[in-house]
Amino acid sequence: MTTDILVVDDDASIRSVIRMALEDAGFCVSEAENGKAAVVEQRRTPRALVVLDIGMPELDGFETCKSLRSFSAVPVLFLTARDDEIDRVLGFQLGGDDYVTKPFSPRELVLRIKAILARARPKETETLLVHGDLSLRMLAHEAELAGQMLELTATEFALLNTLMAAPERVRTRDQIITSIYGANNVMSDRTIDSHIRNLRHKAQAIGYSDIIRTIHGVGLRLGSCTT
Repeated sequence: MTTDILVVDDDASIRSVIRMALEDAGFCVSEAENGKAAVVEQRRTPRALVVLDIGMPELDGFETCKSLRSFSAVPVLFLTARDDEIDRVLGFQLGGDDYVTKPFSPRELVLRIKAILARARPKETETLLVHGDLSLRMLAHEAELAGQMLELTATEFALLNTLMAAPERVRTRDQIITSIYGANNVMSDRTIDSHIRNLRHKAQAIGYSDIIRTIHGVGLRLGSCTT
């Protein structure tokens, strides 16, 4: 079954390069030349992943991601011309899953997309994890807290899955990053902190303040997940 990818960039030449690389890798590719068109396309025909340029006129990549997140948990990979921590942190806070800096290697882009999709694809042998009022349904890729659905990105789901595998175990940020992104990654502590803030915010919105606990000087572990 072919996986559909939506590529959003105001530069037609960049869209063409990405299209060729993704189609060579076996993906089906659609294009949008601006953020507004991307939102319309994703709402009309949901894709498996969105490659989203940040520096677009009118509706930039960050605003486009916010619009997508209002109705979809589709994985988002940002393209940025600025290798700047402000870009990266803000992108993750808005629900992005990864980023690639221009100029980029088409091969690296394909590998990062495959990694995101692999994280979003549950293993057939995994079933249900429960801790307190929190439950993860692996095959359905669903998270519930006190019976209320949590709308999580693929990375947020993977992070929660990592902590739920051993709720009482304290993990360092490096261990969490390796569990989610694999070894030899270039992610920073600030990256994982952005995803943790997102998870805490979503849990706090339904009355849970301790979904993830910080053990100062050591790392992080799952909270009691009870009110």
